[in-house]
Amino acid sequence: MTAQSKNLALATLAFAISFWAWNMIAPLGVRYAEALDLTAGEKSLLVATPVLVGSLGRILAGALTDRFGGRVMFTVLLLATAPFVLLVAFAGEQQSYGLLLLFGFFLGIGGTTFAVGIPFVNAWYAADRRGFATGVFGAGMGGTALSAFFTPRFVEWFGYGVTHLIIAVALVAVALLV
Repeated sequence: MTAQSKNLALATLAFAISFWAWNMIAPLGVRYAEALDLTAGEKSLLVATPVLVGSLGRILAGALTDRFGGRVMFTVLLLATAPFVLLVAFAGEQQSYGLLLLFGFFLGIGGTTFAVGIPFVNAWYAADRRGFATGVFGAGMGGTALSAFFTPRFVEWFGYGVTHLIIAVALVAVALLV
């Protein structure tokens, strides 16, 4: 495997797992709404908070990537996201809407990796191959679909806390690989 291919695969994996983590709250929204007797507005705010933070946080993540490079930023962001996956689990176990919002806010860090991956991947490919490379990298956005499909099933199969632990461990493992 070439260095280009290896880095593209790792970036795509990092993107997918970070987006899975970023989207941990949405697939469990019904669970939270029922357990906490949330209004539609409260549930919407809970689901939207990490999405908004991740989207706006890309500006800062992109600027920091320009300064420190993609490898460093992927590692930092994956490691920074992992504890908030666990803290979201804690907040859910405590049935605390306030803590879910707070930790969900910081879970938004996982959504910033798009701004890291594009320049990281572009640096490894010539201009005539960047479209292909960024297309492959973009497939990592499927992490949100993986989360939507597997998170509720993992909760059913392994339990609520263990599901969050699995994703947190995956984030750390990928951070060590990148």
